[in-house]
Amino acid sequence: MPKGSKKAPFPSKDEILEFLKTGGQKPNKREIARAFHIRGDERVRLKMLLAEMADEGLIEKDTKKDLRPKGVLPPVSVVEITGIDRYGDLRAAPVKWPLNDGEASDPPRIFMVTSKRQGATLAKGDQALVRLSPSKDREGFYYSARIIKALDNSQPETTIGIYKEHYHRGKTEGRLHPVSRKEKHEYIISKSDKGSATEGALVRASILPYKSGKAYGLRHAKVLENLNDLTAPKSISLIALYQNEIPIEFSDEAAKEAENAKALTTKDLGGKSKRVDLTGLAFITIDPHDARDHDDAILARPDDNPANKGGWVIAVAIADVSHYVCSGSALDKDARLRGNSCYLPDRVVPMLPEKLSTDLCSLKPGVERPAMVAHIWIDKNGVKLRQKFERAIIKSIANVHYQEVQAAIDGDTNENTLPLLDNVLKPLYSAFHALDRERTARQPLDLELPERKVILDDDGNVKDIIKRDRLLSHRLVEEYMILANVAAAEALEQKHTPCMYRVHDEPSFEKIDGLREFLASLEISLAKGQVLKPKTFNTILRKVEGETYQDLVNQVVLRSQTQAYYSPENHGHFGLALPKYGHFTSPIRRYSDVLVHRGLISAYGLGDDGLSKDDKAKMTELGEAISITERRAMAAERQTTDRYLAAYMNERVGEELEGRISGVTRFGLFVTLEPSGADGLIPISSIGSDYYDHDETHHQLVGRRSGKRYRLGDTVSVRLLEADAISGSLRFELLEEGVSKKAPKRQKYGQKKFKKGRHKHRR
Repeated sequence: MPKGSKKAPFPSKDEILEFLKTGGQKPNKREIARAFHIRGDERVRLKMLLAEMADEGLIEKDTKKDLRPKGVLPPVSVVEITGIDRYGDLRAAPVKWPLNDGEASDPPRIFMVTSKRQGATLAKGDQALVRLSPSKDREGFYYSARIIKALDNSQPETTIGIYKEHYHRGKTEGRLHPVSRKEKHEYIISKSDKGSATEGALVRASILPYKSGKAYGLRHAKVLENLNDLTAPKSISLIALYQNEIPIEFSDEAAKEAENAKALTTKDLGGKSKRVDLTGLAFITIDPHDARDHDDAILARPDDNPANKGGWVIAVAIADVSHYVCSGSALDKDARLRGNSCYLPDRVVPMLPEKLSTDLCSLKPGVERPAMVAHIWIDKNGVKLRQKFERAIIKSIANVHYQEVQAAIDGDTNENTLPLLDNVLKPLYSAFHALDRERTARQPLDLELPERKVILDDDGNVKDIIKRDRLLSHRLVEEYMILANVAAAEALEQKHTPCMYRVHDEPSFEKIDGLREFLASLEISLAKGQVLKPKTFNTILRKVEGETYQDLVNQVVLRSQTQAYYSPENHGHFGLALPKYGHFTSPIRRYSDVLVHRGLISAYGLGDDGLSKDDKAKMTELGEAISITERRAMAAERQTTDRYLAAYMNERVGEELEGRISGVTRFGLFVTLEPSGADGLIPISSIGSDYYDHDETHHQLVGRRSGKRYRLGDTVSVRLLEADAISGSLRFELLEEGVSKKAPKRQKYGQKKFKKGRHKHRR
């Protein structure tokens, strides 16, 4: 110890416990001594103190001699997904709790930190090996968990895969190669169990138990169904549906209920009916040109109330699905199981049978249909004044698609839009401009994230990949739907009726801290301690408009946001800057909306088919379930699109292509090609000859010797090495070594070590 320096005080038990909670990945005796500057003879004193703390039950020792306070989890643990937290992220609990057979207590809070790919593969009940990082927030102690490996301890009863024949020990033997990445082993298919399977066929098979006395080697399986030739394009979507366990067929009972359903018209009004006749109102439906179901119709007219000069009365009519799908029915059970419709490039897996989804519940033009109608009054600045809900029979006068509506407003009418222009379309747009003024004042989150659509030909092959249009007509319908969703949530709250809210909470402290440090590298300030609002992010996004890193900042801001979810507890919708929000406008394709409709029926006394006792008792459980089915459908949609894109890119293997870095991980770079949107991996082992550190905060890999950076959003040249349609994966080779246009102001890389938690890699 240098002369004149003060001796560090010996740590107390409380100080040691605090260090063990937050002190690092290997909190052992050596690290404790180093942290508290304990040297020489005091090491013996420390050993005795730690032994005393162990005897008192304050600390425990792992198998690797690492120490931790009693009840504190090891840094590497196995956890089970328990549901979704208030931020919309996955929440978990330790599989082994209480630790070491201690007294029962509530397990610690564990929040999963997942990538888009990882999060989509995990659902309630799944287990994963994770690395835990302790931290604190306003509610106290918690862990952030980063996935090391997703675990699958359960043996599936069935699987799907590719049937192939192998020559083995002098005879031909069938093998099943699972398409799921979770299943690492093949299955043996005996000749008697192959059924109609042929070489290369996609099949569904049951997994057979081991024979008596043998519990090792490859399992046997039996072909149950020959799904299709793998080369047939429509096999691609089947893989994702089976992988994600999305039901394809309806139960016999549900199919029968749908088939027996009868259309409801104005002839059924009168008597005890709670419905009104609104067939005289000029409702229209606006949809994509290829839409098969129409669950919302709209109209607008000037408010004739002198007290609301310049104001508007808007009516949003939504298909009355609750009339056909009653709580506890077979249709209801199937709808709950699905949670939502699943939209794939080549098919739709509907939440309801087609007899309902594309016929009786679809607001077809010129046909009387039952509807739940929201009447909403707004002032000249788009501020909602009041609302009223009623059940009605309506008759839409037209169905027009987005492009022709916008063309008509821009002066190019056709035979469909010309009769609608003055009395229907222009009032809709005038009321929309009022709503847009309110939106501008509210400032919801305004990210620029182009969407792509896969276009298939008649044979199911990819013909083109296009960017989805974003017209004013799209925004018009979107604002009308948002208005109706807000009105539904507020109405249920006013009537003290349970509501299934669509919740999007503000970003977590951890995500904002990472975003703040990233923005600082671009000389953009995000002050600490301020109340976060969507307009805070909009200000940042406006600052980077036109800059080379505009797309990068949009992506990073998006990744800082939480995932939306469903809950009977209202936490507001951060992204839309709304204090109350519930989904009401799409009951044909979302079960959450069915629950909101039932709530309105109960609240307004519009029938005896409102919320049941079972609905009310299970709102929390239903919210978690439909949040997970939504993610399941999103995963299937993304996986199917990836497979179609891989099949599309197969003919371009070997070509040099331009792309943008869309993901930076410790094992490599994900690159998205323009304009197709196909993405693939450049393994870190193939990036030059340097050592590369993963700088997670700044979303980049950095060469330790060269200082070269590969950052999220950078443009790179690659060669396509492999396109696998079965897995939906692409593999690239980096051709050009690029650096970020604007590097963060930090120490020169290679001179100092990164902070704890960043990963080091070598070719």
